[in-house]
Amino acid sequence: MGSKSSILLQDDEISAIQSETGFSHNQIQRLYSRFTSLDKSNNGFLCREDFLRIPELAINPLGDRIVHAFFQESSDENVNFKQFMRTLAHFRPPKANKENTLNNREEKLKFAFQMYDLDNDEKISKDELLAVLHMMVGANISEEQLGSIADRTIQEADTNGDHAISFAEFRKAMDKVDVEQKMSIRFLH
Repeated sequence: MGSKSSILLQDDEISAIQSETGFSHNQIQRLYSRFTSLDKSNNGFLCREDFLRIPELAINPLGDRIVHAFFQESSDENVNFKQFMRTLAHFRPPKANKENTLNNREEKLKFAFQMYDLDNDEKISKDELLAVLHMMVGANISEEQLGSIADRTIQEADTNGDHAISFAEFRKAMDKVDVEQKMSIRFLH
C-alpha cells in the first residue's frame, strides 16, 4: 500500500499545481509529503501551530511574518496544499524562458513588501519598519540606532513626502537588488 501522500494527491491536481506554480511533478510530490508530515491532525490543512513547529521558522526572527504570509489568501486560519504551494512558489528560482506569475520580480517584491506592511495598509510606516527591524536584530542595536536606520530608510525611499514607503517607492528602492536570486530557495527535483 502507498503512503498517505501518494494516495491523496491526484495527477490532475499535480498538473494544475504544476501549471500555476512552475514546480516539477517530483517537487510537488516531495512538498506534498512535507505538507502531510506537518499536518499533525491529518485534516488536509495546516494551522499556524503546524508552521511554528518547523525548527527553521521557529528560530527565524521573521518566522511569524513568514508564517503570516501563508495565510494571506486564506479566509480562515487554515492553509490547504494549493495555498501552501502558491506561497512557496514565490521562493522558486525563476527559470530562463519560463515565465511564472508567482515567482517573477514583481510578485517577489510584493511578497517582501508585505513582510514590512504589518497593518496591510499598502504602505510601510516608520513604526512598521522599526517593528520589523526589532524582529531582525533584537536587542543587538540600540533604540537610537534603530530609529536612525528607520529614519534614513524612509527618507531615502519616500519620494512623495508622506513619511511612508508605498509599494511603488519600495520597488524603486529595490531597483539594484537581485530580488529574483535573493528570494529564491533551491527545491530538490
